[in-house]
Amino acid sequence: MDDATIVQLYWDRDERAIPATSGKYGNYCNSIARNILGNREDAEECVNDTYLCAWTSMPPHRPRVLSAFLGKLTRNLSLNRYKHHTADKRGGGEAPAVLDEIAELVSDTDSVERAVDRRELVRAIDTFLERLPAGKRRIFVCRYWYFDPVSEIASRFGMTENHVSVTLNRLRLKLHNYLQERGFDL
Repeated sequence: MDDATIVQLYWDRDERAIPATSGKYGNYCNSIARNILGNREDAEECVNDTYLCAWTSMPPHRPRVLSAFLGKLTRNLSLNRYKHHTADKRGGGEAPAVLDEIAELVSDTDSVERAVDRRELVRAIDTFLERLPAGKRRIFVCRYWYFDPVSEIASRFGMTENHVSVTLNRLRLKLHNYLQERGFDL
């Protein structure tokens, strides 16, 4: 079933939307949640919550790219669950490693001032990523958006784990320098 048809099922409040979404994007959403949480049961709950969020947000929202919409919902729900678990001294998955790697560039604290800075930071990171060669951009996104393990990225792109790690390290350094040149206080 194509994405437009699935979205229309949500708009029509047709319960077939959930199984259609699960059939087409279940593995994709589970992969995102498992990478962040490191726990199959928690990942499954987040994916089910993703379907509920999709149901409650369509209508009025009509996503242009259903996979991106579902991926973002899953990622945000999984990160929220991760934060809850780490507050209780639990957790797992790739989140601790990924967050440690990029911690100096992205802070966890938010104030009104910080929220404005964050929007500017997001625009700057988007511009930085647009200027990267496609392969390096995909590696960066796999690691820092999808929380994919370095070993999985290496396998997917036919590289050694060391090569992926070095590439990510260099990209973080380039991003850090790029942001400092644009006046971001890191």
